[in-house]
Amino acid sequence: MRGGFAYRASVAAKPWRDSVTETVERHEFGAEVGRLLDLVVHSLYSDREIFLRELVANAADAVDRRRFEALTQAVPALPENAAVRIIPDKAARTLTIADPGIGMTKDELAANLGTIARSGTRAFSQSLAEAKPGDRPSLIGQFGVGFYSAFMVADRVEVTSRRSGSEEAWAWASEGQGSYTLAPADRAEDGTDIVLHIKADAEEFLEPLRLQTIIRKWADHITIPITIARDGKDEPANDGTALWRKPKSEISEESYAELYRHLGHVFDKPWATLHWRAEGALDFTALLFVPGMKPFQVVEGERESRVRLHVRRMFITDQAELLPPWLRFVQGVVDTEDLPLNVSREMLQATPVLARIRRAVTSRVISELKSRAKDAEDYASFWENFGTTLKEGLWEDAEHRKDLAPLLRFRSSAVEGWTSLADYVTRMKEGQEAIYVLTGDASEALAKSPQLEGFRARGVEVLLLSDQIDAFWPERLERFEEKPIRSITQGAVDLSKIAGQDGTPDEAADLSRLLPLLKDALKDQASDVRATDRLVDSAVVLAAPADGLDLHQQRLLQRAGRSFGAGMPVLEINPRHPLIRTLAARAETDAGVAEIAEMLLDLARVQDGDSPRDPAAFARRVADAIAAGMRSPPAA
Repeated sequence: MRGGFAYRASVAAKPWRDSVTETVERHEFGAEVGRLLDLVVHSLYSDREIFLRELVANAADAVDRRRFEALTQAVPALPENAAVRIIPDKAARTLTIADPGIGMTKDELAANLGTIARSGTRAFSQSLAEAKPGDRPSLIGQFGVGFYSAFMVADRVEVTSRRSGSEEAWAWASEGQGSYTLAPADRAEDGTDIVLHIKADAEEFLEPLRLQTIIRKWADHITIPITIARDGKDEPANDGTALWRKPKSEISEESYAELYRHLGHVFDKPWATLHWRAEGALDFTALLFVPGMKPFQVVEGERESRVRLHVRRMFITDQAELLPPWLRFVQGVVDTEDLPLNVSREMLQATPVLARIRRAVTSRVISELKSRAKDAEDYASFWENFGTTLKEGLWEDAEHRKDLAPLLRFRSSAVEGWTSLADYVTRMKEGQEAIYVLTGDASEALAKSPQLEGFRARGVEVLLLSDQIDAFWPERLERFEEKPIRSITQGAVDLSKIAGQDGTPDEAADLSRLLPLLKDALKDQASDVRATDRLVDSAVVLAAPADGLDLHQQRLLQRAGRSFGAGMPVLEINPRHPLIRTLAARAETDAGVAEIAEMLLDLARVQDGDSPRDPAAFARRVADAIAAGMRSPPAA
């Protein structure tokens, strides 16, 4: 039912005829109503104020349906001042919702209010299947079980309705206990009144200010005027303008900005505004905003999208997850004609229609970001605000992973500012087979890491990844433009195919004796000790085994108390470094090499931003080494 409720004081106070000659009919609810009424009242909705949204939705749909039938059938036109009226009466403890809508006959009252989800509007919608698109009404709703939410706040509900074009009115009444009555009634005009006899614990819903707040929250953009009676006057309760339904040519930038601020409770301007109408297999309108600044996150770790879902202008929920978590920074409204206004409004996630809308909206946002990314300076401001969030999609969303890759931006060891994977590929050296990345806690520290020495010596660019999610997504993306993405701390990196800078490198030491000694000394702390050609100025560096986790990923998991999968690191040594050459010479006589092995491993840990295994022991070894150096005579 979307029966209208045009309130008259005499009807609200006394819905029955003064002299009732006909017998009042008593009916039992349909079996499904009897089983579900208790569930509706006590369990269906999480907030009692929802009842007003349901009843206003019904009333607004009834008005729109009458407007449509007035154009196509012999139904009287709507009055010029048609509005949904809400009348609280504290003295009588009643709340009335009235409209001049299509109304209901006796049979329709019994069918619509006596049986769950038999509003008649489904058949009405089907009868228009062959109608021209321009002739279809903008609002066609189902009454569903939303009406029964009235019993959350009322111990008796009375509905008086007169079908538009008829001279006969009927009254339906129930206390929500398994039965209802039908009787003839008087109503001077077409439409419907609902009178709720408010429970003692729900008197807050008789306060005009409370009602105003609910309407602003749930129905502010319904185009039919909604009024609330206060001190004998009807005061406007809703804005009445669904901005997203207007053509873009009629909307100013300031109007967009005002809605953006209203929806997000922010004060900046949107970085991007997306406004479009989808027609065809899906029928919906979307008005979305990408914020100009990173919003304050009230709940730490909250990842759900809060784009508002409207059905025929009526706000349904902001928890429909219309966008994936990695686009949760996007705000706005999606308004569709393809969903019913019934109980499923709180369980919409499972509907196929909503799934298709999600895919369409997500694709449109990605397309917009790709377009805006062409302006590097403008896109940089977006990336600094929301790049970390966007990268979450690389880890969790296989469907959109390849679409997201071109949108990524990184700091680099070779260029200033932000760079993309596509730009990186154009700068790859001859003989370079992979896109190299280095992950850590801060890009400034990564830029000074000894891990980069061999790459810089050969002019090989390395992307510096400093967000926590950067430790995880590369293994999911794997490659870009057929180039594998490779962490330089994982496995042995072979740079031999890439020409180095001019100059004669220092002679490499013979490590055939030293390596076995170091491996034996560190067998409980390092999975391997090997020579490397990716160091220039440093003596040692850490790496992860080829089949293990990246070093930074291991540290993040350990901090979170989840060290599963973290294996022992590999110690790589620079055979051209003076310290290693000295140790290689001592190894011929095994002169204290084993004692120095653990110091080398701790030195590599410190260089990598980690802590020594035993900081106190490391400090003692360093102090002893300094003291020994000071006792030695200076070189000639």
